[in-house]
Amino acid sequence: MPMKKSQPATDYEEIDRWDGGVGWIAHPNETMLRASHALATDAGVWVIDPVDAPGVDDLLGEFGDVAGVVVLLNRHYRDADAVARRHDVPVYVPAWFDDVEEMSADLRRFDDVLPGTDYRVLEVLDAFGWEEAALYDDRSGTLVVPESVGNAPYFTTPGERLGVHPMLRLTPPSALRGLRPERVLVGHGRGVSDDAARALADALDGSRRAAPKLYAQSLRLLFQR
Repeated sequence: MPMKKSQPATDYEEIDRWDGGVGWIAHPNETMLRASHALATDAGVWVIDPVDAPGVDDLLGEFGDVAGVVVLLNRHYRDADAVARRHDVPVYVPAWFDDVEEMSADLRRFDDVLPGTDYRVLEVLDAFGWEEAALYDDRSGTLVVPESVGNAPYFTTPGERLGVHPMLRLTPPSALRGLRPERVLVGHGRGVSDDAARALADALDGSRRAAPKLYAQSLRLLFQR
């Protein structure tokens, strides 16, 4: 199984559907399991960290017109430019991002809240070239985290429904502590909607303790490739 496929997707696998949105994985056979999401709001549909695939526009259309494309991690520009240009909408990035990819689409910065929505912007990490934000809607209980936690194979050990990114295992992100989400949507793998608050708390609290096991597991995966 390749870590990441570079060729265009030919289909997608739907994930994380709920009343307020849906997710998809454009390359379900890659190890990274890059996940994208659409959030349905009163302001329209916001497309988060998209990896494009045939049929995605029909999926988005189930929830309304696209209001904008959002990049929450400075390594997740993915197909944001292409999707934004196709829908004639801007690409939005957090105000503090310094590492912004050049794009043809209109680029806009946002702070505090995603414009016209109840999604608060959380600054997860801004250090050592890693710029990451999360979105959290207290009312719906929806948390979107692009990178710090996930459940692709290299994020989790057996028994973990969510795991902290390997590079952050010893310093799990404090910005995510104390949240009580009903669902956690991640940028790598399927989200968690069953007792999501506990899954997130367990991931953060057990991050350091499970780190040696995760690193050993990652080495085994590497040598099996």
